[in-house]
Amino acid sequence: MTRNDICEEILWKKSDGLTPYPEALDFMATHSRQIHEGTASPLVWLVEHPPIFTAGTSARPEDLYNPHGYPTYSAGRGGQWTYHGPGQRLAYVMLNLGQQNGTIPPRDLRAFVKGLEHWIIETLARLGVEAFTRDGRIGVWTVDPLSGQEAKIAALGIRVSRWVSWHGVSINLDPALDDFDGIVPCGIREFGVTSLRRFNPALTMQDLDEALAAAWPAHFGSIPQEE
Repeated sequence: MTRNDICEEILWKKSDGLTPYPEALDFMATHSRQIHEGTASPLVWLVEHPPIFTAGTSARPEDLYNPHGYPTYSAGRGGQWTYHGPGQRLAYVMLNLGQQNGTIPPRDLRAFVKGLEHWIIETLARLGVEAFTRDGRIGVWTVDPLSGQEAKIAALGIRVSRWVSWHGVSINLDPALDDFDGIVPCGIREFGVTSLRRFNPALTMQDLDEALAAAWPAHFGSIPQEE
C-alpha cells in the first residue's frame, strides 16, 4: 500500500470488551507511524480499559494514592495522572496534523486541542448535558446534578509524533467514580468528577458512541467510516 492508496477519510474502529493498556499503546504507536509513512488512514479508536492509572509527562508521584493497587503506566502523553476503567469511553484520535482537518489548520496544536474540547462539548449536548471548559483547568466540565458543583466529566491527553496525533479523550459514561480517589485527577484537587449516569441512567455506551460520531464532522471535517 502506498501513500496514494490512502484517502483521507476518517476510519472508526470500536473494540469490544476491555483492551489491555499496553496493547493500546503498541497499536497507537504503530498506526501513528503508518499514518506518517502514508500507509494507513487517520483513525478514531473507541475502547474501554480495565481499571488503571496512567501518568502523563507532568505527573507528580505525590498525586498517586492507588488504594486498590491498580496497575500504573507511563503513557507518554501530555498531562498528569488519569484513571481509566470500565464504563469510561476512550476515543484515541490518530490524525495527520500536518494537513487541514476540518476547521483545524495544519500544525496548530492549540486549535487541535480546542477542536477536541468542542467535539466533546457538542457530543454531550446531543445527550442532554451542558458542558464547558474553564481557564486554568484541563478537561471538560459540567455541573454535577447531585452535588450542584462543577465537576469533570471528560479528560484530554494527547501525544504528537512527527505531526501525527495519538492518545485522545475520555468521557465518563458510568465508571466507578470512587476509583478516581486513587489520584489527584489532572493535578486538580478542588473539584470532583461526575458521569453521564448521574444525568440519565438510561444512556448506553452505544448512545455515547453515536453522539461522538455525529458531532465529529463539524469540527474535523470527514464523515466517520467504520473500519
